[in-house]
Amino acid sequence: MDQFGVVGISYRHAGVDDVARLSLDRTSLPQRLPALRQALGVAELLYLGTCNRVELLYATGGQPAGDLRGEVLAELTGCAPPAGQAPRLLRAWAGESAIEHVLLVACGLDSAQAGEREIAAQLRLAWESAREAGTCGPLLNRLLGEALGMASRVQRLRSGLPQRSLADLAVERVRAHLGERREPVALIGVSPMTRRCGLALARAGVPLLIVNRTPAAAESLAAEVSGQAMALEDFRAAPERVAALVLAAGGGAPLLGKATLERLAGHAGRRPLAVDFGVPPNLEPGVARRARIDYVGMDDLVHAVEDQRVSELLRLAPVRAAIDERLSRLRTEMASRAIGPHLAGLRATFERIATEEAERALGAELHTLDTPQREAVLRLAERVAHSLVHLPICGLRAAAAHTTPDVLEAFFREAQPHRRGHPDPESPTGQATL
Repeated sequence: MDQFGVVGISYRHAGVDDVARLSLDRTSLPQRLPALRQALGVAELLYLGTCNRVELLYATGGQPAGDLRGEVLAELTGCAPPAGQAPRLLRAWAGESAIEHVLLVACGLDSAQAGEREIAAQLRLAWESAREAGTCGPLLNRLLGEALGMASRVQRLRSGLPQRSLADLAVERVRAHLGERREPVALIGVSPMTRRCGLALARAGVPLLIVNRTPAAAESLAAEVSGQAMALEDFRAAPERVAALVLAAGGGAPLLGKATLERLAGHAGRRPLAVDFGVPPNLEPGVARRARIDYVGMDDLVHAVEDQRVSELLRLAPVRAAIDERLSRLRTEMASRAIGPHLAGLRATFERIATEEAERALGAELHTLDTPQREAVLRLAERVAHSLVHLPICGLRAAAAHTTPDVLEAFFREAQPHRRGHPDPESPTGQATL
């Protein structure tokens, strides 16, 4: 477990502007991730960027994971941070706490809207990006498989319970803005957030326009929600008349400029609403407001759910218990797997010593035994070796989950046979000792 680490920033301790400043454009990940992995000196690396968090998950492949906050901040900002800035801005987890954090994130317990589902889909997309970039290997694959499996299990545990998301809050804002009117709403960007908003609005009978850089993706979501599709460039040039916008797309630059926003406001009978999930924002807030558009950004959405967070977490107590149970099992499984080669070596050492001692006796005081008797002695030595090694192996497996790798390494190092094959002068029989 000690090989895993996480460094990140989220709404929990920073504003959206800080999160946005450290965000990477998803289209750049195939080039950025290999370079980041090399710069950080880790074996495996995954980048998770959502509307309210940026996190780097890594595995060292050997040494215990260290605190990489300074290195991460330097790489994401392109310059060495002032002394003390990285610990103030970023949070870090290592070893078991890193694994626990990833499980909590995958299950939505670290989200602004506790228990929301979209984060699992976003984590899966981040996993796919890391695999495509070639920076995800067996260690992170195992961790991500566990995390997403846990998220699926949590959804089964919560079946029948209300499932809340920041997307639901956005839908409520849009429906309140529309009132009894059934004017069209534009969803800009195809993402888990816009998909959930679109499905909810479609059920309410709201006409939808899906806008995306890639027309095929827009057409696919439009088919799901019985809406219309439009390419982003076409919408920029000649925006359709809509009463509201919901935006959740990647990229660092604003998606719609001043001219497009002014045309949108001019088409509408009253001020349009824009709900922006983008980090960095998909619209420039000041430009949107000056264009007479009511703007709601991630800070507004996060503040709106803060008061509900404690009650939601209490309601999700069974989910937290399930995560703790899985974490305990993972601790034991990973510790056992890590010392597996050592245990195999310990068993082989016991067997070798027993065989060597039996063969020594058969060449000396037991040399008069016939062949069947000699074979019986060798079989007895093997059984005794198996019986004797069973106890330390069971004890080591149990202890491995509760001690450090250094302690285990010291044990196995000292447990190796010393001066094998050479008599110990302090031994009464003159035999080689362990």
